[in-house]
Amino acid sequence: MKTKDDYNAFLAQIRQVTGIAAMAPDEMGLVSVNVDERYNLNLQFVEATGRVLCFVEVMQLPNEVPGAVYRDLLAGGLFGKETAGGYFTLEPRTGTVVYNYFFDLDDAAKDIDDFVATLEKILQLCDIWLERIKEGLVEPVEEAQPAIGRHFMAV
Repeated sequence: MKTKDDYNAFLAQIRQVTGIAAMAPDEMGLVSVNVDERYNLNLQFVEATGRVLCFVEVMQLPNEVPGAVYRDLLAGGLFGKETAGGYFTLEPRTGTVVYNYFFDLDDAAKDIDDFVATLEKILQLCDIWLERIKEGLVEPVEEAQPAIGRHFMAV
């Protein structure tokens, strides 16, 4: 199983490949990189499992959110629906939607270029979900119809 030292060596390889100096862990092993002033991409090594948690802050939801948005996120969280194996969580204090994905460090370390390409795909997936959530925030207004003839026939 990989150790924190292995994780740090892995991150050094990522810095070398990407040229992104910010891909360095803090004292707790957390890497946090702001991408295009749009997303905060974070990596955290979980030594007990040998896995790397990648989590991306997608957006902060407004106070009033249509139920359809929550249902969509719940389906993505519980069933992995259209999430490429990741899942969504909602930070309850701020209402921030977070996309989460676990990497096995052994597998990720085998091909750094593939790992970096996968991070790029995760950000593209977040783009898709960001638009999807924004579209869901605007509920379509049904056209008003007269009560007669809608459910009952006029006599």
